[in-house]
Amino acid sequence: MIRLKSLTLRRGVKVLLDSVDLTLNPGSKTGVVGANGAGKSSFFALLRDEIHPDTGDLLMPPRAAIAHVAQETPALPCTALDYVLDGDVELRRVEAELAAVAGDGVRHGELLAQLEAIDGYAAPARAGKLLAGLGFSSDEMQRPVSSFSGGWRMRLNLAQALMCRSDLLLLDEPTNHLDLETVVWLEGWLKSYRGMLLVISHDRDFLDATVGQILHIEQQGMQLYTGNYADFEAQRAEKLAQQNQAFEKQQRQIAHLESFITRFKAKASKAKQAQSRVKALEKMERIAAAHVDSPFSFAFREPESSPSPLVRLENGVAGYQAAAPVLQGLNLSLENKARLGLLGVNGAGKSTFIRSLAGEQPLLAGIRTEGKGLRVGYFAQHQLEYLRLEESALWHLQKLDPTTREQEHRNFLGGFNFVGDMATCPVAPFSGGEKARLALALLIWQKPNLLLLDEPTNHLDIEMREALTFALQDFEGALLVVSHDRHLLRATVDDFWLIEGGRVRPFDGDLDDYSRYSQEKRGEQAASAQPAASGESNNRKEQKRQEAQERQRLAALRKPLEQKLAKVEKSLAQLQAQQSELNTLLAEESIYSAERKDELQTALRQDAEVKAQLEELELQWLELSSELEEIL
Repeated sequence: MIRLKSLTLRRGVKVLLDSVDLTLNPGSKTGVVGANGAGKSSFFALLRDEIHPDTGDLLMPPRAAIAHVAQETPALPCTALDYVLDGDVELRRVEAELAAVAGDGVRHGELLAQLEAIDGYAAPARAGKLLAGLGFSSDEMQRPVSSFSGGWRMRLNLAQALMCRSDLLLLDEPTNHLDLETVVWLEGWLKSYRGMLLVISHDRDFLDATVGQILHIEQQGMQLYTGNYADFEAQRAEKLAQQNQAFEKQQRQIAHLESFITRFKAKASKAKQAQSRVKALEKMERIAAAHVDSPFSFAFREPESSPSPLVRLENGVAGYQAAAPVLQGLNLSLENKARLGLLGVNGAGKSTFIRSLAGEQPLLAGIRTEGKGLRVGYFAQHQLEYLRLEESALWHLQKLDPTTREQEHRNFLGGFNFVGDMATCPVAPFSGGEKARLALALLIWQKPNLLLLDEPTNHLDIEMREALTFALQDFEGALLVVSHDRHLLRATVDDFWLIEGGRVRPFDGDLDDYSRYSQEKRGEQAASAQPAASGESNNRKEQKRQEAQERQRLAALRKPLEQKLAKVEKSLAQLQAQQSELNTLLAEESIYSAERKDELQTALRQDAEVKAQLEELELQWLELSSELEEIL
C-alpha cells in the first residue's frame, strides 16, 4: 500500500502538491493524468525516493521492489539479452555469489535452491520472450547494446524494467518509442502483471486497456477515479457540473450577503445583523469555479485549391542509398479527400515514405508528380528544430504572413493557448509540447490541401490531442497519418495502407483487424526463429554468412549517425548533470532568503538556459534516432 498523508511537494518556488491525502492499494493499476507541468513525473520521483516531501508523510512498504524505465542507456558491449537479464537484480546477486563461492558445499546448495525459487533457470527464456514481444529477433538479442539506435535502446530499457520481479512498476509515457504492434503486446503483458502499476500516458486507448483507476493531478491536488479513462471523463464531467452549480449558488449567497452589508452597516438598528453577516462571509469556504473548457480551440483553414490526384508516384524507389533501398515498387496516387492511416512496424519505412511523398527526400528512382496547386502540410518531429528559439510565436506567424493584421494572428495563436505574454516571448523556454503546438499552428495557417503527419501527438497532452482530433475530422483536404494513438486514427481516417517487406499496399480491415494480423505474424516469426536442426547446419552456415554481410553493410550506414548520436548523448549527460545540481540548489530553503537573492536569480536564469539547451539536444537526438531506426 502507498499512502500520502497531508503531503506537500515543491519544485523550486512552485507548489506541485498541497496537503494531499491519497491511498493506493496493492495490485491496483492506476493511470496518472494531468496537464503538462502538473507534477506527474515529480510524483514518480517522490515514489523512487529521488526527491522528498516538503511537509507531510509518504508511507510505503520498506522492502518494496520498484521498477522503472531508465531514461539513458550506456553504449555497453554486453548483449541485449544480458542487458535485459540485469533487470532481475536478485538473479544477478545469486549468480554472482555462486561464481564466488568455493569449498562451501552447504552455501552452494543454498544458493542453488534460491536460484530455483526465483525461477532463475528459466530467466533467459523469460528475457527472450520479453525481447521478442518488443520486436527483437533472435539474432538481435545477441547483438551488443552499443549497436542499437536510441529508440531501440529505449525498448531495451523497457524490457529490463519488465524483467524485474517488482512490487511496483512505474511507467512514464511507455508507448512513445513503440509502434502500434508493440503497444498492443505491452497492453497484454501489463494486464497479467501482478504488482502495483502506475503509468503516465496521454494515450487514452492504452489507458482504457491497462488500468482500473485514474489518478488526476490538478490544481495542486490529487483525485482518484474508479474505472478506465473513458469512465474518468464521464465522472469528472459530472463532478465539474455539480461544482459549477455549487459555485453559482454560492455566488448568489455572497451577492445577497454583500448587498445586505452595504445597505444596513450604517444603520444602528441593523448594525449587529450586518456585522454577523460580515463574519459569515469571512468564514465561508469559497468554492472554486469549475474549468470545463479546453484551452485549445482551432480548425484547419479551407484550402485554396483541390487538385486530384495531389501526388503520384510511378515506379518509385525510396531510401538513403541506391544499393540498399528501403521501399521499392511505389506505384500509387493520393486523391483529393483521401483519409489514410499508415501502418507498419518501426523500421519498415513509414517516415521514409512520408518524406518522399512530401518531396522532403528525393526518390532514388522513379517519378514523383505533383498536382497543380498542391500545398503540403508536413509535420515531423525534426520540424521543431526549424523554430527560431530567440523569436516569439507571433514573430513566426508574421514571418509566414506579414500582410495579415497582428490581432488576427493573436486570435489564431490563442486557439493553441498562446495567449498574452506566451505569444510574444521567445520560444526557447517552451516545453516540447508547446513547441509541437506552435509547429502545428504554423502548418495549419498555410492552408494545406494535403496533410502528412508523422506521429503528430508526441509531446501533446490529452486535451491537445482531442482538439487536434476534432480539427482533423473537419479538415477538407487529403490526410495521411502515422500514429500509435489509436483513438486519433479511429476518429480521423477511413482506410489504411500497410508498409511491409519494402512495399506499400492497401490493408483490407480496421485497426482491430490489423492488431490481430500483426500479433499472428509476430507469433509466426518467433516460431520460425527457433534454431535449425543439426541436419540443416550447412544452410545455417550460409545463412549466418549472409547475415554477417548484411550486418557489415548496415554498420557502414550506421557508423556516421552513431558517432553524431554519441556526441549528442555526451552533451545531454553533461547538461542533465548540470540540471541536477541546479535542482538541488533550488530545493534549498535558504536560497530564497533576501541575502541570497542574486544567487537565486543566477540559478533560475541558468536553469532556464539549461532546459532550453536540453530541449534542442533532445530534438537532435530524436531525429538521429529516427534515421538510425530506418536503417535498422
